[in-house]
Amino acid sequence: MTSTLTRAGARTATPHRRTKSVRWRGSLIAWLFLAPALVLFLYFKFIPMGLGLWKSFHEVHYISDTWVGADNYKTILTDDAFGAAIWHSIVLALGTTVGSIVLGLGFALLIEGPARYLWFVRTAAFLPVVTTMAAVAEVWRIMFHPADSGMLNTIIGWVGVDPQPWLASENSSLWSIMLMSIWRGTPYDMMIFLAGLVGVDRTLYEAAAVDGASTWHRLRHITLPALRPVFWILFTLAAIRGLRVFVEVYVLTNGGPNGSSEVLMTLIYKLGFQSNELGVASAGGIVLFLATLALTVVVQLLRRRQAA
Repeated sequence: MTSTLTRAGARTATPHRRTKSVRWRGSLIAWLFLAPALVLFLYFKFIPMGLGLWKSFHEVHYISDTWVGADNYKTILTDDAFGAAIWHSIVLALGTTVGSIVLGLGFALLIEGPARYLWFVRTAAFLPVVTTMAAVAEVWRIMFHPADSGMLNTIIGWVGVDPQPWLASENSSLWSIMLMSIWRGTPYDMMIFLAGLVGVDRTLYEAAAVDGASTWHRLRHITLPALRPVFWILFTLAAIRGLRVFVEVYVLTNGGPNGSSEVLMTLIYKLGFQSNELGVASAGGIVLFLATLALTVVVQLLRRRQAA
């Protein structure tokens, strides 16, 4: 009797052990495939992040570093140039986020549908996203030429608007960069909205049409509530993209004229690689990272609260 129970227990335990062994081997194989990418991330991202945090508390010299504590962060919080750069980054992030989301939703509603020719329109509209940012910024820099013969000035001249200085003026340089950023971010948001519109229940539109609801009411009470998760995702991505803007500002104005379009990323670059103030530049990078992290956490908390 005892031997019979022992054999039965062995038979039931063996499949369980085999299952655990298969799972362990599968996890090991997965981590082995991920290992090269993880090593690259460790070497090129996480280790530099740790060094940046360490240097943010030092005055960096060519031979050795001097511990200064939180002095670099005090410089960031009290320096007028940093304050202006942070303000420009916030304005640019807000303007780009709102503009790209509103236009992206509008274009998604216009070209949403099963028509065959729409694939070409969507592909053409998405081209700015996959084009190199430096090339896009250089083209827009030419378009922003402030003379009467400039491309944008010629276009607005057709409707009787006087030529604008665009990037050459302290009052319009930041808004000009925002215009280009909205143009480039709108197609990305449009494609995300199109993916979200696929999941909207079509029977709700049919029921609303039978009840006599107008297009605006269907948009307000059916489409927008269904796209609420998409709005949260796009707001987070667009805001982070706006806070970390660098290439377009560097190519278009390099922070000028007179610092009117200086953002935090370009100021960090200048301090670190032109003025050799690597400690202050590292502290600025940490501040930007914390701002991005805080923005992400706040958005996620608001999303979960609204969902609850």
